[in-house]
Amino acid sequence: MPQITSTVAPNGLPVHRIQMPGTRTLTALVAFDAGARAEHEEENGIAHFLEHLVFKGGETYDHYRKVNETAERMGGVLNAFTSHSMVAFHITVRAEAAAEALDLLTDFAGRPLLDAQELDKERGVVIQEIARYNDQPSALAEMLLDKAAFGDHPLGRPVLGPAEHLKTFTRDQVVAFRERRWSGRTGGAYLAGAVDHLPDDARLHELFSRFPDIHAPGEVEAAPPPSTDIVVEERDTNQSHLRMAYRPDLDASDPKVRAALTIYGTLLGGSMGSRLFDEIREQRGLAYSVSASTWSLGDITQLQLSAGLDATKTVEAYSRMREIVRELHDDGPTAEEVDRARAYTAGRLVLAFENSGAVARHAASQSILYGEGFDPDTAIAQLDQVTLDDVREVAKRIDPDVASVACVGPQTESDFSNWQ
Repeated sequence: MPQITSTVAPNGLPVHRIQMPGTRTLTALVAFDAGARAEHEEENGIAHFLEHLVFKGGETYDHYRKVNETAERMGGVLNAFTSHSMVAFHITVRAEAAAEALDLLTDFAGRPLLDAQELDKERGVVIQEIARYNDQPSALAEMLLDKAAFGDHPLGRPVLGPAEHLKTFTRDQVVAFRERRWSGRTGGAYLAGAVDHLPDDARLHELFSRFPDIHAPGEVEAAPPPSTDIVVEERDTNQSHLRMAYRPDLDASDPKVRAALTIYGTLLGGSMGSRLFDEIREQRGLAYSVSASTWSLGDITQLQLSAGLDATKTVEAYSRMREIVRELHDDGPTAEEVDRARAYTAGRLVLAFENSGAVARHAASQSILYGEGFDPDTAIAQLDQVTLDDVREVAKRIDPDVASVACVGPQTESDFSNWQ
């Protein structure tokens, strides 16, 4: 079992050491409840834009070249991500470089210069990123599904935002968002791996106090009711990219429920032994790529079905995929399916937790989204303890008739509106 110790920096930012015996790496990750869901409508895209801008330099490493070259001299892997839920910055290095890595990360992310000239350069880069995603049918289908499932709610807006917003964001707007949302009281620093080379608590607190000391921000907007909207981007292509989303009537705050939903997602479409893969791909040959996944945002859970397939087979695959969800709702999964999915899902998590970055990301998600502990062994045990009855209850809580649908391809909304 990993040894976890936690302290709190003077700015209210929790600092967690997660010792992983047997590894020679350290991942330092700092995250905030400051993703796209926290944006006002006119700010959509600003959280992701800010993620880009901080890499341009801080007070000590005051140029992007100094940031990049310093990370490379440590042999470090430096990156960041923005989701609807959070923004996070992380670096993975050999453990002996821990002190220098933390100095670098907390400098550019904690006290970024946010130079106005760099802002003007980077807005063009992000606009190109938006264009790239719009040119990728699979990525576009994901964004259209958010729109179908959540409409004009922050969860329904793209994390990258629209290009027209990027063209107008000012430095003052970017700083204002950061000062409103980057609160240590709703964020955390996660130091996972070989922690023996970390500085002492006093130095850690000094480094992480480079982040703003602000009051906890207000609550994000509650999710809208489940939707049956259909959004289609008509394109004259040979392949279609199909997405469906169901909103299970489940308590997203209960880790046991989330574990059971994860097992359900695996047996439905999370492995090569799943129902969707076996029937849609292997038996019927309707799609090369077909899958199911589940996720939770702390207040809601979602089940997503995805397929990339020959455009002429899209409607047939759509109907059969929905029928399979109904069959699980009506009849439940078999004991053998649950046993196999449970073993596969827990095994995949064990393998993932060999990586310090995966442990740090898990810790951030658990604590920021749910306010829960994040011991990796506990997460594995929760999957191992899921029963057949638990998964059957999840299946019953998924209404087979209430699904949001998105598609990119030569289809129209009417192709998906008459399913029974």
